Formats: sequence, structure tokens, C-alpha cells
Amino acid sequence: MINTAEESIDRGRGARLEARVSRTQKSLLQRAAALSGRTLSEFVVASAQAAATKVIQDHDIIRLSQAEQTAFVRALLNPPAPSRRLRKAAAAYKKSRGL
Repeated sequence: MINTAEESIDRGRGARLEARVSRTQKSLLQRAAALSGRTLSEFVVASAQAAATKVIQDHDIIRLSQAEQTAFVRALLNPPAPSRRLRKAAAAYKKSRGL
């Protein structure tokens, strides 16, 4: 399960992360941190975690176009008959499990 940025910030800080940034980037991050009422470290960690969570969710979620959704539902409602290879694989599986 993915935790929110706030949940992880409140937990113990057993690991360390360092990053080199330009003066311009650091200034930008410090300004944003100040505007959000956080320390620079809190802001950077929360922002990085939110970005990481989004990347993971975008990777894990399958998005289908309307045509793809329709094809998927049709395949679920009207599945094709099992092929010879599939029947053979199912028989081998049953045999290996003693079924």
C-alpha cells in the first residue's frame, strides 16, 4: 500500500538522502518550502514522495480507450472457446496437481 507524504514524514527517519542541486533550484525549493510553512527538508521529502506515488500509480493503473473498454467487456461476456493448446495446458496442470 502506498502511504501519503504526510504519513511518512511523521514516521521515524532512519534513512538519509542527499542530493546536489544548483543554487537556483535550492532557492526555488526554499521559497516554496517557506510559502508552504515547512522546512526545506520536509518540503523536498513530501514533494518527492508525492511525485513517486504518482509515478507508481500511473504505472500500475491500466487506462483503456472507450473502444478498448468495449472490447475487454465483450471478451469477458463472450469469451472465445479454449484452443487446443489451452486445453492441453489445463489437462497438464490438473495432472500435476492430482486433480
